[in-house]
Amino acid sequence: MTVPLPPSETTDDASPRAVLAQTPRTRAVRRGDRGSHDVATIHAIIDEAPVCHVGFIDGTDSPVPVVIPTVPWRVGDELLIHGSSASRMIRRLQSGGEACITVSLIDAWVLARSAFNHSVNYRSVVLFGRPRLIDDETEKRAALDALVEKIEPGRAARIRAPNAQEMKATAVLAFPIAEASAKIRSGPPCDDAEDMDLPVWAGVVPLSLIAGTPVRDGG
Repeated sequence: MTVPLPPSETTDDASPRAVLAQTPRTRAVRRGDRGSHDVATIHAIIDEAPVCHVGFIDGTDSPVPVVIPTVPWRVGDELLIHGSSASRMIRRLQSGGEACITVSLIDAWVLARSAFNHSVNYRSVVLFGRPRLIDDETEKRAALDALVEKIEPGRAARIRAPNAQEMKATAVLAFPIAEASAKIRSGPPCDDAEDMDLPVWAGVVPLSLIAGTPVRDGG
């Protein structure tokens, strides 16, 4: 569910931006000033992230928490993941299991003048929900094309599409981006006043994920 932001929280062109309704699970308790329910912010983090972690409860007699890393991508207002149709994550979630998905981007180490005030500049999203299995073949093919496009725009039109056997072996789950929130930290260290004169370097060390030089396959 989305609601408009208050008048003070608008885009540059003064049109209101949508935010997700807060729930007890998505309300930022500690450092609430870093929390955001802005839909565009949440979408942007998911779109940029190369990996997410999917947490769920597995097992019936002796249930245990399991967290699986995978590649997330977005189509509209849904976060998508995929996997083998036989995987325990897919089987558990498509049978009605609930997941907690975390998406994280690390932007910088924040080096302070004291050990306690060291920090990290980051952008993250936490999403709760139950997925739907995308079983319509046309929608499923479009969803898998969108995954390839996230990796390299324009590539889906140049490669061989999945055949019937590959489509059957692959499951795609779509989570509504409804119960979710973002949390962001940016800027310099926050040192205590009494530490400002310590003879130690303080500041921000930027971090980024950079693609290397492509290596052609020799096959």
